[in-house]
Amino acid sequence: MSTFAKPENALKRAEELINVGQKQAALQALHDLITSKRYRSWQKPLEKIMMKYVELCVDLRKGRFAKDGLIQYRIVCQQVNVSSLEEVIKHFMQLSNEKAEEAKTQAQALEDALDVEDLEADKRPEDLMLSYVSGEKGKDRSDREFVTPWFKFLWETYRTVLEILRNNSKLEGLYAMTAHKAFQFCKQYKRSTEFRRLCEIIRNHLANLNKYRDQRDRPDLTAPESCQLYLDTRVEQLKIATELSLWQEAFRSVEDIHGLMSLVKRTPKPSVLVIYYAKLTEIFWISESHLYHAYAWLKLFNLQKSYNKNITQKDLQLLASSVLLAALSVTPYDNKYGASHLELENEKERGLRMANLVNFSLDSKRENREMASRASLLSELAAKGVISCASQEVKDLYNLMEHEFLPLDLASKVQPLLSKISTVAGKLSAASSVPEIQLLKYQSALEKLTALRVLQQASRIFQSMKIDMLSRMIPFFDFNVVEKIAVDAVKHNFVAMKVNHLSGAVHFGNIDIESDGLSSHLSVLADSLSKARTLIHPPVHKPSKLGENLINLAGVVEKEHKRLLARKSIIEKRKEDHERQILEKEKEEETKRMSIQKKSAEEERERLSKEQRLREQLRIRREIEDKEKKEAQAQLAQLENSRKNRKKPIFEGELTKQGMVELAVQMQIKERLEMEKRLQKVAKTMDHLERAKRQEEAPLIEEAFQKRLEEEKILHEQEQLREIELSKQHHAGDLQEKNRLSRLLEHKNAFQERIVQRRESEFSSLRKERDERVNQLISSRKRERETVRKLMYYLNLEEQRIQRQREEDEARKREDEERRKKEEAERKSKLDAIAAKQAQREREMEEKAQREREALLRGAEPVRAPDPAPPAVAPPAREPAVAAPAASAPAPSRYVPKFKRSGDSSSSQRPAAAPEQDRWGSRDDRPRPDSRPLRQDAPPARQEAPPTRPEAAPARPFARQEAPPARQQDGAPAAPTDRWRPGGSRPSANSSSTPSSAPWRRS
Repeated sequence: MSTFAKPENALKRAEELINVGQKQAALQALHDLITSKRYRSWQKPLEKIMMKYVELCVDLRKGRFAKDGLIQYRIVCQQVNVSSLEEVIKHFMQLSNEKAEEAKTQAQALEDALDVEDLEADKRPEDLMLSYVSGEKGKDRSDREFVTPWFKFLWETYRTVLEILRNNSKLEGLYAMTAHKAFQFCKQYKRSTEFRRLCEIIRNHLANLNKYRDQRDRPDLTAPESCQLYLDTRVEQLKIATELSLWQEAFRSVEDIHGLMSLVKRTPKPSVLVIYYAKLTEIFWISESHLYHAYAWLKLFNLQKSYNKNITQKDLQLLASSVLLAALSVTPYDNKYGASHLELENEKERGLRMANLVNFSLDSKRENREMASRASLLSELAAKGVISCASQEVKDLYNLMEHEFLPLDLASKVQPLLSKISTVAGKLSAASSVPEIQLLKYQSALEKLTALRVLQQASRIFQSMKIDMLSRMIPFFDFNVVEKIAVDAVKHNFVAMKVNHLSGAVHFGNIDIESDGLSSHLSVLADSLSKARTLIHPPVHKPSKLGENLINLAGVVEKEHKRLLARKSIIEKRKEDHERQILEKEKEEETKRMSIQKKSAEEERERLSKEQRLREQLRIRREIEDKEKKEAQAQLAQLENSRKNRKKPIFEGELTKQGMVELAVQMQIKERLEMEKRLQKVAKTMDHLERAKRQEEAPLIEEAFQKRLEEEKILHEQEQLREIELSKQHHAGDLQEKNRLSRLLEHKNAFQERIVQRRESEFSSLRKERDERVNQLISSRKRERETVRKLMYYLNLEEQRIQRQREEDEARKREDEERRKKEEAERKSKLDAIAAKQAQREREMEEKAQREREALLRGAEPVRAPDPAPPAVAPPAREPAVAAPAASAPAPSRYVPKFKRSGDSSSSQRPAAAPEQDRWGSRDDRPRPDSRPLRQDAPPARQEAPPTRPEAAPARPFARQEAPPARQQDGAPAAPTDRWRPGGSRPSANSSSTPSSAPWRRS
């Protein structure tokens, strides 16, 4: 694979190879350059290279190379300069067409040369053998071998270009143009196989376009320009298919057009619809679908009448006659009679499919459309006034066929009308897309219809008739043909008749036919056997149970009556629901209709505004064209003035600015070509002169060369002798100089030894100093590293110690916090218990005081307690030690220690409350001062002896008792606090210590 620094070098190399006749090598060099990854960005020289590349591909008929190169070039210039790809493809197709045209002109018998069934098929062995043994002339065989390959290459060119340009929004126009050219190629040379293949290719391209919707640079079919291009391609495909008589492909093309319009949800222009329905009439007539053929003619008539403003009355009459005759050509009976269920379903599907194509409805809901029939078609023709527009002969024929009852004279009256109608033919003057109308093709169908009408009318008034008479009544056909028509009519239940050839008569009416009897012979046999069995074994009649049933008849009637009433109410309710649904549906349809009407009005407004813009654009474009035309005329005048002494340019066609530029370019090219020819002529003359001069100079140059050679030889010998003499002299002088300098050799050696010894001593001293300095530096660095290591070790130890201490502190804090929480919880539980006892004691004292007050008010004696108590004033105590408790006894809520209450013998006689148990237990149970508590959360031991008891305060009934004052460590009395409040949750104003730090003590 050859590589080039610049693309221009590859082009020069290719031209050099072409000049020496190596076109294949030149093509390979350009192919390597194009497919190389180095040149993936578009450059202007690449376009020239592609032009030369496609020229070589065409010359060598290398279609595969051309396809590869064009695909690579499309990748290069797809996003940068797509017009360059367009120019290259146009040049490629132009060269292929030119080569094919050259081959066509060189061939004497083009039809024989192109007598090939498939351009893509290779030669078969039997064809080769036949060509050798046949008597075909050598010229014809050479034409076949020369022309056919070029047309194969042209067909391959079209396929390649379509494959490259497919589904590309930037090259839609070129794609459509290529498709049209391919269609014209198939039409011109009657290539039916290639046309089918081309249609399939285009169909697959559209299918892939719909399948891969996320493709880059995908054409937007909803855009009007893209949709119109695709639609024009399909219309051209439909035209060529009908011209080539490929009716199946034409029908597929019709489906393609309908599918495309259904895909974009748009209705084509009237001009396209005219072509569409005109081709449909031909397709349906060939396929003998006379009903849809008539419907297509009706659509075509409506289009011409609505949109063609230039249509004449004569053209309209001809169209109406065609529509009416096409409707009359439809057979008057239905083909569904006697058909199986599968055939009916297939016929229904086919009918819906055809009706969808004929009506060109984008609505695929089948329930919105009724099935087409001959009766509905004729009624529609009468309602739309088509019959009134037809010619008089066609009207008379219609009246005779559909409204008159003339079984004996019908054929005689129809025959002259048919002869007149068959002569009518013509081309519409105002509708070029409509094919030539010939009413002659309806004659056979109308004659068959006449025969059917005669048979139908004769069956109504005759029971039998001679075959000869029936033959005279139908003069169009022989009786064999009439008999076939009658068999078909009887098969589809149109008439009931039977032909008896033995008696030579035709019998009408509902006569049993052998085939009808055979179709039901098993059921007849079964009925006969059943009757015989009944006669042989009559059924046994059981006694009637009517009497028993009459008893319950009233209840049954009542129940049935109620059931019927309930059913009637249900039916009425369903009717109301159905009517309501109908009203809602009508309302929805009305809303939908209004929205559709509003949408159509908006579309109409938009269309008018678009037409206004288009007219404005056309006006501006026309002004620009006029301006360019004037400039072109000025340039043409200037060009004529500049070429006074030369031939004036000849301009063909319309004068435009672009044409002038092209003309100027052509003239410059022509002048340059003429100059090149003159230069080539001068160069050829100079070449001849130079060649003659060199031929004359050759012997003289040889003679001078020999003479110069002899002189140089003599001069060389003299120079050699001179060099030998000079060498001898130099050698003698050198020997003398050596002898002179040999005396200084000893002094030189001694001086060298001194210098070497001095430098060795200096080197050794310097090396020793360096070693000492290095050793000192190593030792100092060792000491520094040791110091750093020790420092780091001590720092790590200190950090570990600090970390351990921090962890211990944190653990200690956690333990203290847990212990404090536990103490608080225990203290709170004890205080709650004390508060509950105190509240119970207060309630008891309140009840006792209440009883005493009630007793005093009644003047009665005080209520005695279970243990009698002394009066309120205590008697004098017998012992002085108990004076203070006796004095404080009347206070019901005053705290009295147990050891003082136990010594009083008269305490049981006092009305005071029962002694309460000590909060802290007995004195023996309390911890000693010198002993430690068993639990950490117990109250701390007393450090001092209990202080002297203060005198009791006077008792206050229903007052909250305060705890005795506790002493602090320094001996000062603590502030009074509530006795059930731990640590003083509500400290007094004069409290001097925190509640949590005050210990619990006994007074």
